[in-house]
Amino acid sequence: MKNRLPLLFALLALFSLNALASSDEEQILAIIAAIETGWEKADGTPFKAHFKDFDGARYFESGGQNVGLTDLIEHHVEPEGHAISLDLAFNDPQIHVQGDFAWALFDTVVKGTVHKSGRKLDSRGHETVILQKTDGEWKVLHTHSSSRPVKK
Repeated sequence: MKNRLPLLFALLALFSLNALASSDEEQILAIIAAIETGWEKADGTPFKAHFKDFDGARYFESGGQNVGLTDLIEHHVEPEGHAISLDLAFNDPQIHVQGDFAWALFDTVVKGTVHKSGRKLDSRGHETVILQKTDGEWKVLHTHSSSRPVKK
């Protein structure tokens, strides 16, 4: 039994690390789902709950940027959602956790209708979200997305 004790401890430690990683991934996936819903509903609440608001925060989308969380919510999420009926899909998420930092990569599908003109949107692209775990909670530090209209 003595010879097996170190092996038992190593297996328990490995199991614990895998359980933590799985929990981290589940938390990050829940954050991504909340952000997707926030965009679709023009609701800044998920952004306030899951983004770390700090000086110098910047969020990029298809060549544009928002500086700070308030700018993102008040000049992008809310107005865009009221001007466009959005239907988003964040597909094939890949989560990478390195200690208290993580990044998520996923494919994006952006469909919608511009209210004023009736123009239809149909774009595909990719997004990266960078997160930091602070006080046991994951917070988004930065996002970068880019998409292109689907060629028909």
